[in-house]
Amino acid sequence: MESFRIADLLHPFLGLSPGGGALLPQPTLSTISIYLDMLLRWNARMNLTSIRDPEEIITRHFGESLFAAQHLLSCTDELDVIDVGSGAGFPGLPIKIWAPDIHMTLIESNQKKATFLRELIRTLRLSKTEVFAGRAEVFTGEADVVTLRAVDNFEDAVFAAIKLVKSGGKIALLISKDQLARSKSVPSPPLTWLEPELMPLSESRILSVGIVNRVNTESN
Repeated sequence: MESFRIADLLHPFLGLSPGGGALLPQPTLSTISIYLDMLLRWNARMNLTSIRDPEEIITRHFGESLFAAQHLLSCTDELDVIDVGSGAGFPGLPIKIWAPDIHMTLIESNQKKATFLRELIRTLRLSKTEVFAGRAEVFTGEADVVTLRAVDNFEDAVFAAIKLVKSGGKIALLISKDQLARSKSVPSPPLTWLEPELMPLSESRILSVGIVNRVNTESN
């Protein structure tokens, strides 16, 4: 897909710069185009995404991921980020493309999808980006930001994701409104949920961010 079309499709999620041009520079748009082409090729052989239309992939997957990125990070942050249940790399890899200096860990238990992610990282030449081919429940690291999209066994995944957040860090859920109450009912350390943000071009999908504070539980 041409870069100018990608930029047009992403405008509702990122807006325009003060000068009138796309917020994403040309090299970033080119990276997204390569990512999309590779995703479409691999998706013909294995089920990475049920969405087949390239333009819908840009809006639903890349757009929502970049919408989350700009709410969670600045382009120059050097934080540790974990994406739980990455699948085809969303939202983790677009967040990495948005903020290239972060250290990104993609957690994906499906071995074929993990292979795709590693090949994608190599093709896009993304530094400080790793794939953990296993379950989040057995991963031992922590991060400043942990992201999760709607996955199977939702409550269990949210519980595992929250455990990976450093004290003072953020858990970010890209979910439907129907899943919001379910996510807040998951047992967790002291956690402050911010007002959810509605995704552009959607009436039901939201970004829900919580700030984790483990100090109280550690001092008792």
